Amino acid sequence: MPVIEVITPISASIERCFDLARDLDLHLRSQAGAGERAVAGRTSGLIELGESVTWEARHLGVRQRFTSRITQFDRPRHFQDAMVAGAFRSFVHDHTFAGGPEHAVMTDRLEFESPFGFIGRCFNNLFLTGYMRRLLTDRATVIKAAAEAGEAEA
Repeated sequence: MPVIEVITPISASIERCFDLARDLDLHLRSQAGAGERAVAGRTSGLIELGESVTWEARHLGVRQRFTSRITQFDRPRHFQDAMVAGAFRSFVHDHTFAGGPEHAVMTDRLEFESPFGFIGRCFNNLFLTGYMRRLLTDRATVIKAAAEAGEAEA
């Protein structure tokens, strides 16, 4: 099962970073290249514990729907979203924050498993792990830029 970890230092408070990381509107900006849109559940603003969102986007040339729910929430240190429905066999994304009022370290840890056994594992190794790492890195770059520019969360 692949595990990806992206660590991003940010010159902003952990509270700001935490809230921007759960801002669905900012998430949409970070995934504009995939034409991502929120189509069900919570579709804008700051997602909270127990809430879900269904995303629709084109990834790897295929239009997909993916529903995740916030399963853990400890503001401003950690939240977790887990797949409820989608193409993965399993998908858990932990968002962890450390730091203080002026500096934060945001850690994204994604653990996922593709369907189709051996074929899925080969696909992970050849394509999907690198693709998912780029998505997480791109998203972290957008959050960092927004936080450091002083953008307000929704």
